[in-house]
Amino acid sequence: MASSNTALFRAAAVSLLLLLLGSRSALSQDAKSSDNQWIITLGGSVEYGPSYEGSKHLSFSGMPSFDFRRLGEAPEYGAPDDNIDYGMFDIGGVDIGPVVSLRGGRSAFDESELQGLHSVQWNLDAGVFAQFWPIEDHLRVRAETRQALWGGDGLLADLYFDWFQPVGDRWLLSAGPRMSLANGPYMRNNFAVSAEEAAKSGRVEAFDANGGLKSIGFTVAATYTLSPVWSVQVYDKYNRLVGDAADSPITSRLGSADQNVIGITLSRSFQIGF
Repeated sequence: MASSNTALFRAAAVSLLLLLLGSRSALSQDAKSSDNQWIITLGGSVEYGPSYEGSKHLSFSGMPSFDFRRLGEAPEYGAPDDNIDYGMFDIGGVDIGPVVSLRGGRSAFDESELQGLHSVQWNLDAGVFAQFWPIEDHLRVRAETRQALWGGDGLLADLYFDWFQPVGDRWLLSAGPRMSLANGPYMRNNFAVSAEEAAKSGRVEAFDANGGLKSIGFTVAATYTLSPVWSVQVYDKYNRLVGDAADSPITSRLGSADQNVIGITLSRSFQIGF
């Protein structure tokens, strides 16, 4: 397992431990809504995919997930690549609020082929999401804009379209296309190669990456409700790097523009009060 993913895997392990310990009391079918009662959902995911963005090598990694809602509110459908958010405003049916996520990194310690190239540190980013349901509980349009909180790692903007289809009482299927854009600092940090780095590497040429369209892709998922408190989800996230992200020698010479991630998430919900 690449060390750039180790921190994420440990975070997932901690999240899963909390998930298992959780609350001493499980959700009750006849629980009554209260302003100070919340439903917390913790999850732990294991993924198998590229070791870093643009890599052709695959490795395992982990990722925690978290969601919360007031007791009595119906859970809202979501996709496996949604980041952690909280809707604060509803403007004409458009849900708007803050969103946070983790970004992976890379280093020559993880992959020897990166020798001579600068490392990309893992990061926490934060921003705003907005989503709208043109067809309630079926068709969703979502956008996220997130800025790295340190290290000058830049800005990402992601656009999601998803169709959700319940099958029976326990299954939920979802699928939809993706598009991701990045600004100049993000592209340079992840895909640019300086002349000095090219000389040190000896395997790639200098390359200047500019902001713009970074990738297009597609995400599919199937969620099975095991019980009122437990659920499991399997998913596949495919992205094709485009533009400077694909033309970068980090991708075209050392890696691959095809980025596919398969994963499984186990989630547990429990009730807490304040």
